[in-house]
Amino acid sequence: MTIIQQLPEICLLNVLVFCMELIKITPANVKQAICTAIGTLEQGGIVAYPTETYYGLGVRFDREDTLEKLYIIKQRPKLKAIPLIIGDRKLLSLLTTDISEKALFLMDRFWPGPLTFLLPAQKKLSECITSGTRKVAVRIPGESFALRLAQSADFPITSTSANPSGLSPAQDAGTVVRYFQDKIDLVIDGDRSPGRDPSTLIEVIGDKVIILREGAIKKDLLLFPRN
Repeated sequence: MTIIQQLPEICLLNVLVFCMELIKITPANVKQAICTAIGTLEQGGIVAYPTETYYGLGVRFDREDTLEKLYIIKQRPKLKAIPLIIGDRKLLSLLTTDISEKALFLMDRFWPGPLTFLLPAQKKLSECITSGTRKVAVRIPGESFALRLAQSADFPITSTSANPSGLSPAQDAGTVVRYFQDKIDLVIDGDRSPGRDPSTLIEVIGDKVIILREGAIKKDLLLFPRN
């Protein structure tokens, strides 16, 4: 295991031999950490990174082999789709061809932020992402390392929570390491994540907003937006 500026809380794990890199981000190295993360994603690796809620697991959206591995290491049922993050709305063209005016209005209002949209998926999108629903879940994340990573990448990135199915989402790098050990390639350590409510998940059909999961953005703000 390659450790850069190793954290004390994972010192007890050093007796294990991992093929994993861990980078503790600081103001001085955050740009290099982003470059390393993007390089790992482009090469088909799995990256754990902090978001504005919990830690997420990222792979490049069009790497079928790595998407399959992500399901395996999370022990995630194939019936559960994998959400994505992007750093620019221009990337939506890679994922969907149908965005309503109401959805665009809400994107303007709440992105970047914890609002995930369920959109009709491009036909070529992997079933690992859509889980056979032909829909894709995507957001621009709120202020966090995840946002800076997504803004620096020219491709969508998965943002499924960093935990095996049935266990609590990881809020720190040490928990990520304990969960996955050498099954992932890079851990970006941004200290403890806030662990607040997950993103709100919605689907917009015409002018109707359907709330599939209420999270950080509450129902009243979506159904009765204030100018």
